Amino acid sequence: MARRKEAVKTVESTRQYDYEMVVILSPDIADEALDAAIENIKQFITGKAGIVDEVEKWGKRRLAYPIARFLEGNYILAKFKISPTYCKELEASLKISEDVLRHLLIKSGS
Repeated sequence: MARRKEAVKTVESTRQYDYEMVVILSPDIADEALDAAIENIKQFITGKAGIVDEVEKWGKRRLAYPIARFLEGNYILAKFKISPTYCKELEASLKISEDVLRHLLIKSGS
């Protein structure tokens, strides 16, 4: 019975799902730092055996409400595949980043 549970955990940890994530970064961040932040997110995903399908910079947009005294933010959309076991770790790393105002990670239906 214990071996079967271990086998199920192994299969679940290797299975990857499609995710979409929108990240709002501080508008005060420089272009080089913006590119570095995007690269850090990509490296995290690929470092966990994930696959980054697409990253779109939407640019600066007005926020619906002020977040941490900011009225604008740099929007980034990332589409990728990763094992669900690493999603909490990804969100935790985004929460501790000072440049990230908000993020939303959802499992894609496709």
